[in-house]
Amino acid sequence: MVLLQKISEAAIVENLKKRLMEDTIYKVKDVILESNPLLEAFGNAKTVRNNNSSRFGKYVEIQFSRGGEPDGGKISNFLLEKSRVVSQNANERNFHVFYQMCFGADQNLKDSLGLTEPNYYMYLNQSDTYTVDGTDDVKEFHDTMHAMQVVGIQDDNREDILSLIAAILHLGNISFVEDGNYAKINDDNFLEYPKYLLQIDVNFLKKKLTSRTMDSKWGGKTETIEVTLNVEQAEFTRDALSKALYTRIFDFLVESVNRAMRKDLEEINIGILDIYGFEIFQKNGFEQFCINYVNEKLQQIFIELTLKAEQEEYVQEGIKWTPIEYFNNKIVCDLIESKSPVGIMCILDDVCATMHAVSEGADMTLLQKLGAGVGSHQHYQGSSIGFCVHHYAGKVNYDAEGFCERNRDVLFTDLIELMQSSENDFLVRLFPESVNKQSKGRPSTASSKIKTQANKLVGTLMKCTPHYIRCIKPNETKKPRDFEDQRVKHQVEYLGLKENIRVRRAGFAFRREFEKFLRRYAILTPETWPQWRGDPKQGIRHLMDYVHMDNDQWQLGKTKVFVKNPESLFLLEEMRERKFDAFARVIQKAYRKYHARKMYYKLREEASDILLNKKERRRHSLNRNFVGDYLGLEDHPAIRALVGKRERIEFADTVLKFDRRFKIAKRDLVLTGKKMILIGREVIKKGPDKGKVVEVVKRDIPLEEIKQVALSTLQDDLFIIHINNDYSSLLESVFKTEFLMTLSKKYKEKTSRELSIIFNDTLEFPVKKEGWGGGGTRTLKFQRLGQPTDVAVLKPSGKTLIVSIGPGLPKDSRPGKKTVQMGNGSMQHRRSMRGPPSRPAPTRPPPNFAPPDVPGQDQQKSSMKRRSRRGSDRAPALPTTNALQNLKKVNKGKNINNNNDFMETPDAGYSGVQRNLQRKRSSTNRPPPGAGRPKPPANPKPKPSLPQCRCLYAYDAQDTDELSFNEGDTIDIVKEDPAGWWTGKLRGKQGLFPANYVEKI
Repeated sequence: MVLLQKISEAAIVENLKKRLMEDTIYKVKDVILESNPLLEAFGNAKTVRNNNSSRFGKYVEIQFSRGGEPDGGKISNFLLEKSRVVSQNANERNFHVFYQMCFGADQNLKDSLGLTEPNYYMYLNQSDTYTVDGTDDVKEFHDTMHAMQVVGIQDDNREDILSLIAAILHLGNISFVEDGNYAKINDDNFLEYPKYLLQIDVNFLKKKLTSRTMDSKWGGKTETIEVTLNVEQAEFTRDALSKALYTRIFDFLVESVNRAMRKDLEEINIGILDIYGFEIFQKNGFEQFCINYVNEKLQQIFIELTLKAEQEEYVQEGIKWTPIEYFNNKIVCDLIESKSPVGIMCILDDVCATMHAVSEGADMTLLQKLGAGVGSHQHYQGSSIGFCVHHYAGKVNYDAEGFCERNRDVLFTDLIELMQSSENDFLVRLFPESVNKQSKGRPSTASSKIKTQANKLVGTLMKCTPHYIRCIKPNETKKPRDFEDQRVKHQVEYLGLKENIRVRRAGFAFRREFEKFLRRYAILTPETWPQWRGDPKQGIRHLMDYVHMDNDQWQLGKTKVFVKNPESLFLLEEMRERKFDAFARVIQKAYRKYHARKMYYKLREEASDILLNKKERRRHSLNRNFVGDYLGLEDHPAIRALVGKRERIEFADTVLKFDRRFKIAKRDLVLTGKKMILIGREVIKKGPDKGKVVEVVKRDIPLEEIKQVALSTLQDDLFIIHINNDYSSLLESVFKTEFLMTLSKKYKEKTSRELSIIFNDTLEFPVKKEGWGGGGTRTLKFQRLGQPTDVAVLKPSGKTLIVSIGPGLPKDSRPGKKTVQMGNGSMQHRRSMRGPPSRPAPTRPPPNFAPPDVPGQDQQKSSMKRRSRRGSDRAPALPTTNALQNLKKVNKGKNINNNNDFMETPDAGYSGVQRNLQRKRSSTNRPPPGAGRPKPPANPKPKPSLPQCRCLYAYDAQDTDELSFNEGDTIDIVKEDPAGWWTGKLRGKQGLFPANYVEKI
């Protein structure tokens, strides 16, 4: 868990299953990737601290198959900042999707939804910020639409989502005026677009925005009355409807993503928690309070699992340990969520329970009860307009205005009925509640929901093995190379990183139960393998002594063994890997023997088939092993060089070659996949190497030029190689069978034809022409001797060579068959020439998604469908009245306070005081550095041997021989050039740099 912050029918079926599984894996991968831009569009916004700040928390579970492939997933969302839909602070924006639609939609879609510039809408013009540096809203709109398609949202639903988002913008432009202490719609024209997009009755909409149905009990009877709202209540109702709509849409998107990744069986999963961190703004309200509460809970997990639990484990196991003190923020968590004594949330829920329909004065009542209930707590401070909590990350002042209303989080039944009256089925499905006016149960508050979600999340995280990613923010300017020491120091302190490092440094990197440790590393010693039968502690001691691990690197507890440094653990793992590697090599060797024997028998059968029923066989060659390279060319580089270093040697042997007078000379016969080479020796007659014997190529024959091979029917070893349009070669080799098999195989691979092999006891062949009157043909005649002998008697007679030899084995003889077994049987030593490594199989390409439709065409079709579904031929016109202009002025006046003090490093508060006290206590036992003696004077810096210059501007190298440097760097000048490019040294690299970017020191 990661916290951020031949094909048979059966084969066809198996291949289909594998393909379906691969398609599932790639589909899940794409859904996971595309869900990010989708949820960012609807859940992220620009804040003063971050241009793409997550305004919701999510816990992503990526599920894996046993093979390690992602095949499912689930997203849990919480703490969506829905108040941002209706109001934003200065220099901030609403959620990205609103601006993506305003800037990215084509004109047809804009006309259909009533979209125009963002400053037209009250929900967008409050902060007077509409664009973000580095963000292309047009491109991101198309990415969002494509993401909807990938996660499986149907076209009709995509249209409905865009309609509802636009309806929220138009709802925000509905304003109210006071009419006899009651609210009245300022301009009914602003009701037309919400009515059109939501597909509801305009009079019903008007009624539900300005009145509310309430149940009154009197004398045991319940009477339903209709209460007309004042301006403040009407605005609250309008905003509540907008927030509810947006929240339901967001929940639908998350459910759509989960539906696309759903997996029935949970096997292995990795969870990623991504939540916005500790927040301090100019005005901190109920949302910031909830966010910071969740961060307190997550910090509590960090303390429990990294600082508290680890030290407690050392004490329980009896390990020698000096305790390290740290600030435990459980006291702050209890201040917020405790029930006994009551905490802030309990008091808040109690005040909300007594509010009923009257919200005036509720926030002041909350402050009074907080002062009475938690006013004496060290981490709490009250004030006239709010309260302050000393969080683990610093003091935060919360404005109590709106706390109670936002905590009630009540969606009035009138608004549910309004949404359920829509003709749009999608909108009705977003509000599935059964409106029961007789319900007597108290509705749950926002704080109770958040507390339940937080505790459930904590329970999930505590079951996992967490890995923390701590993001340290270097500045508030959002610029590179801007490092604020005080801000970074404050974050390191309140995150407990120093204490964590001290625990890690003094603690043990690895711990494991005795039995599990022995099972894993038993293979290291003969005494512990395969199983240690004595006391586990004695077994571990024996194992540690065997690997020579220092005693200070490990300790034995009561139930576990502890290893201090990772290097010591790496030593054990490396030795274990070596043992397994040795065993694997034994298995590999045995299998290679088995495979080689199997291939050998196969080759021997193929060779026997060439001579079967055509030639008598020698007794000792019938069952002979094939070696291939009988010359050992690995030890003869000179011959290897003549053949060619890249040529694979298929066969090599020393043969006897007969000339036209039947005189015998030795030759080295080398066969490759392309040619056959005959190599002889010559004595150098001139030069400094005179008298030296060297190898030379006597004949180089491409395989495709070989015409035929001729042999006798007797058991002799002679054979003739006939060449197209050239003389033939008469050769003798005791390994002729292996040579013929290899030549036949390579010839077919090269020419796609079978090699012609003839058998006759009278053979003629042309010889090489040497001088005038040479050339012609020679004849071989073979005859069987009466006595049994396998040594051929050669008798030249003019142009004829008579070969006499005794009878051999019958022509139908075959090599003996043996059962191939995997074992340790001996095998004749073979020299094998390895060819080049085979090329790895290409990886499977990613799935090809069909490109999305052209946005203009898709949106145009959508707008046509939308009009037909609503039963209206034309969208209403956008109202432009002075009332809207006045509304903009009023809204802009709300954010005139541009005080940016909240951007400074926050006051550490009482939590910081506690951390400092504990740090001092933990350092009192340390001796003073240097036994209290003053430090010796620092050695003066050596004078540089080269002249130096200071960089005035940053420069990025444009070529490999240039230097890159930042403003303020110091470069050693190696050489100055009047052309303006000097040579210098920086950070161990020498290169060119522009002289006009520096000044000499």
